Amino acid sequence: MTSTLPAATSTTVPAQRPRAPKIVPAVRPPLRFRSSRADLVLCGVLLVAILVVQGWNIADYPTLSDDEGTYLAQAWAVQQGSGLAHYTYWYDHPPLGWIQIAALTWLPAQIDPSLMTVGSMRVAMLLVSAASAVLLYVLARRLSLPPWAAGLAMAIFGLSPLSVVLQREIFLDNIAVMWTLLAFCLAASPSRHLWHHFGAGIAAAAGVLTKETMLVILPALVVTMWRHGHRDTRKFALTGAVTACVLIGLAYPLFALLKGELFPGAGHVSLWDGITYQMSRPGSGFILDPGSGSYGVLRSWLYYDRVLLLGGLAGAVLLLVTWRWSVTARALAGPALTVGILAVVALRPSGYLPAMYVIQALPFLALVLAGGTASVAHAVLRRWRGAEERAYVTWGRRVTAALLVAAAAAYVVPRWYDGDRTAVTVDANAPYRAASHWLGAQVANPQDTRILVDDALWLDLVHQGYRPGLGVIWFYKADLDPAVTKTMPGGWRDLDFVVASPTVRRDAVDLPNVKAAMAHSTPVATFGEGADRIEIRQVTGSTATTAGTGTGGSAGGSR
Repeated sequence: MTSTLPAATSTTVPAQRPRAPKIVPAVRPPLRFRSSRADLVLCGVLLVAILVVQGWNIADYPTLSDDEGTYLAQAWAVQQGSGLAHYTYWYDHPPLGWIQIAALTWLPAQIDPSLMTVGSMRVAMLLVSAASAVLLYVLARRLSLPPWAAGLAMAIFGLSPLSVVLQREIFLDNIAVMWTLLAFCLAASPSRHLWHHFGAGIAAAAGVLTKETMLVILPALVVTMWRHGHRDTRKFALTGAVTACVLIGLAYPLFALLKGELFPGAGHVSLWDGITYQMSRPGSGFILDPGSGSYGVLRSWLYYDRVLLLGGLAGAVLLLVTWRWSVTARALAGPALTVGILAVVALRPSGYLPAMYVIQALPFLALVLAGGTASVAHAVLRRWRGAEERAYVTWGRRVTAALLVAAAAAYVVPRWYDGDRTAVTVDANAPYRAASHWLGAQVANPQDTRILVDDALWLDLVHQGYRPGLGVIWFYKADLDPAVTKTMPGGWRDLDFVVASPTVRRDAVDLPNVKAAMAHSTPVATFGEGADRIEIRQVTGSTATTAGTGTGGSAGGSR
């Protein structure tokens, strides 16, 4: 029996029109910053303006701070090969920050050792400011902001009076911000090479080891890396970045372990004690409580610039709320999250809020403020715009945009002009210079003189012949460092002078030896007026001789 298939039914298939080939638009490769002439010109012009404004009068304003003197003195100790600090290093911060300061200031210190003072070495911070400003522009472009918005972010970051004041100062936070911006730039690299993500992890670790508080914004860096990584390799890249960051970060506790100073013990400092102190230090209160120290810090920030702080916070909220619908918001999710995290940390009811804390937020506030501005500009000029839009509607959009720009400029420019003019004209450090000169010229035998000073003047007096450590003494150490207190068996009676700067007068309340020395001394010279004055006080019973006594009068204005 033969099996046969049924005959196929004959059907007529209607002729079909050939389909036009699908045209796929060519994908333009990401524009390289170094090959874009427009970006290079705009960034270069803004960089020159920023360096001029930040560099002009940098040694004289703002007032020298004890923290600046501490970091520079520690950098000096590194340069001298005498350790990680000019006194006992007690793990208050990781040492990478002032090691970098030592590298930045090494050449001028070799050329002229007397330049190794706070005022003159502030110039080194211009290199950090320049790098941070350029990195911010690059990051803005990598996050898809148009050139004008990237330039706006760079200008806000570099020319805001708040930025000008804080970026001039020798703070670890400024260097840590530079490393963090580099990490974000690598995380958002359009090339998506794996080494970029490994590099982001290394840069993030450098930022944390420069200032440990940068640790809190690493989640925002992870978000940026995830959003801009290739979907096929992002898990591997993220794992590599986290591994690189953790392994480098572990170098700090490993250093303490090898020195036998990881945990507390008799006769030595420890990393554990340093961390415990930082975590348990008295809080400055809730930032919105008018009676708290944190509120005073907030007021000082707002005094210099309300636009960057409030506008940046508003921009972050706008971007976080609209990230589902806005391309710009999705691209800036990482920086907006950074601002949110730093704001939440600042709002802790019992946390400690230092004045330099806002430095960590400045570039991200500027970036989200520029991003929010770009979103508003896009909504006004192009949102719901069709091909058939009438000419008068288009012109209405342009007029609206121009009015918004004019209103913003009318509000911002006068306030920034006043703040920046103060920064480039006011001499706030004349009392410090006069006190330093007096101590160098009037004290007969500096080598045999013991004097308490704040760290803003410590290096000045070292260069004038006072013995570092035991002759010129950082006033905190007279009570808190056993290596110093054991050389003062008579307490305050073993001192000759106290330089009573505002910092010394403020903190002497909690330091018995310093408080007693202040109480048992009389002024022999005074420089400046009011709360900003600097008094040189000779301790009762001191045998130190001077060329004469007198008053410095009003040697400088107050801030």
